[in-house]
Amino acid sequence: MTLATGIGSFPGTEQRDFDEALRLVLGELGEGALPFLPEVPGRGAWAGMVGRTLGLVGELDADLQPAGWRLTGTSGAPAVDQRRARSLLGQDLDALEEHASAYSGAFKVQVTGPWTLAATVERPRGDKVLADHGARRELAQALALGVADHVADVRRRLPDAVRIVLQVDEPALPAVLAGAVPTASGFGRHRTVHPPEASDALAEVLGAAREAGAEPWVHCCAADAPLGLVRGAGAMGLAVDLAQVGPAGHDALAEALEAGGTVALGVVPGRDPAEPPTEKHVVGAVQRWLDLVGLDPGQVADRLVLSPACGLAGASSAWVRQSLALVRSAAASLS
Repeated sequence: MTLATGIGSFPGTEQRDFDEALRLVLGELGEGALPFLPEVPGRGAWAGMVGRTLGLVGELDADLQPAGWRLTGTSGAPAVDQRRARSLLGQDLDALEEHASAYSGAFKVQVTGPWTLAATVERPRGDKVLADHGARRELAQALALGVADHVADVRRRLPDAVRIVLQVDEPALPAVLAGAVPTASGFGRHRTVHPPEASDALAEVLGAAREAGAEPWVHCCAADAPLGLVRGAGAMGLAVDLAQVGPAGHDALAEALEAGGTVALGVVPGRDPAEPPTEKHVVGAVQRWLDLVGLDPGQVADRLVLSPACGLAGASSAWVRQSLALVRSAAASLS
């Protein structure tokens, strides 16, 4: 059957907003869908996608600067901001365990990918990790270790879950490959990372997730997402904003489905639309896409997942509820 899920982020600024998001996810996307651990980045940089992931990385220490997250270049006890990020994620996982310890379906968690981290986090002496070949390799290796521990922790907390999905968020990957990431000065761009290196770093993280017992997906809602590269790196699932997919991307998605992989199609807006789509509109869009790529709905429906186009952090609470209900009902209709 076709599943419904969300990408990860929700609006809010307080811990109670996370608690409400978790209740909504477990209620709206419970059995028969793909619930996930919500993210509420409005609680601060420690709860954002980068800080949350750095909280998992025990091999590298990081702190929070006015310009954003920075590796400290030291070893030993992590800096106070990294400890805070780790603690906040631990609280979120505690809440998940409290409310869903007996959950027996599939469940998804999200981390930031190695290339988006490298394009975002600074080195100890300034500028992005992306500027240093050795530093970006070390970051990918440390992330792989953190991902393995994270998957093991989630499995311990949800012992009856039949399937754990680890979604690796890589919104910056197209810019990294295109040499479009600005330097710290803003007057230049970092050099292009060549596809073999990009694939190797991603493969290390995806492989760690797979060896820990999770199904690794990669999510990229940017235009021109390199889906062929992502599949080659070992992604078992591809999550995209359908409106941003170009001709080559359509082919890559179809090939993934034909090969037995999973495709998560972002089919409803991540922000409040002027005119909300209906279930009929969403189902029709998916059916037209399947017709475009020449796939039989009956043969691939159980490997399709419907979701909002991207995170919902910029949406109203009303649209968050409506969008999740919409992908759930559309997925049921396709099934």
